[in-house]
Amino acid sequence: MSFGPREVLLVVHPDRESTQDAARAVAARLAGAGIGLRVVDDEVRQLVGRAGDTPCVVVDPDHRPAHGAELVLVLGGDGTLLRAAELARPAGVPVLGVNLGRVGFLTEADSHALADTVERVVRGAYRIEERMTIDVTVTRGDEVVAATWALNEASVEKSTRERILDALIEVDGRPVSAFGCDGVLCSTPTGSTAYAFSAGGPVVWPDVEALLVVPSNAHAMFSRPLVVSRESVITVGVDPDGSPAVLTCDGLRHIELDAGMQVRVVAGSVPVRLAHLWDGPFTDRLVHKFSLPVKSWRERHDRGDPS
Repeated sequence: MSFGPREVLLVVHPDRESTQDAARAVAARLAGAGIGLRVVDDEVRQLVGRAGDTPCVVVDPDHRPAHGAELVLVLGGDGTLLRAAELARPAGVPVLGVNLGRVGFLTEADSHALADTVERVVRGAYRIEERMTIDVTVTRGDEVVAATWALNEASVEKSTRERILDALIEVDGRPVSAFGCDGVLCSTPTGSTAYAFSAGGPVVWPDVEALLVVPSNAHAMFSRPLVVSRESVITVGVDPDGSPAVLTCDGLRHIELDAGMQVRVVAGSVPVRLAHLWDGPFTDRLVHKFSLPVKSWRERHDRGDPS
């Protein structure tokens, strides 16, 4: 139970007309319930302010915008939610996504359930789940060049299309394999249904405490995805005699890698908190989001079911 004023940070991608309409509706309902509204962009403030001059506060994205908020509410797809997670994680504030994009695997509700979702937010009728992250460090010898994190994945990829990335994979300080490839993805279970899945990695249930290593288009006999312990240390080294590369975390944070640099990946020290509205196993979400057939081939065809 909350004894102080309630505030919600609203994160939207305002380019689509459907998103604009949804943002105005959400802002009006929250204001009507006496819930304060924050946004990180003055254009968004102007957008939601059209709904009867709905009051909201513009916060600086670089100065703890989610601190003190009850919830970060996201209107958009997974990309928008990942951007929101970047704002919410330092403050330990849960993120709730409404999918206005395509698959929206990280989002909790689809657009048709927007009104119900907002009503549940007003009532505080949601539960919170912590999702594992990864901490990522870039080194050159003993020098730490950069440090960042990811909810989905850290990808080390060739920096130009014409080149091949020569990578050395180590787990717990021991070399596992070296090969030429397009890239190497180090993923969380949450990210197993994102880029890692597209690269041929396995689907890992989010409550499994593990890290994934997924090579992308590797020129090697042994280039299968690896699933290692949460306690493991993964290192992706860029061959000192090879070409430079680029590290990308969640598609948001990019770091140029010179030949000879190493990317170290470990389980994250700070999780991302996701808000959930509905009870049900991850299996149901998987079937729904990927529209998986759950009837046998014979059963579908005997009944004339084309799905």
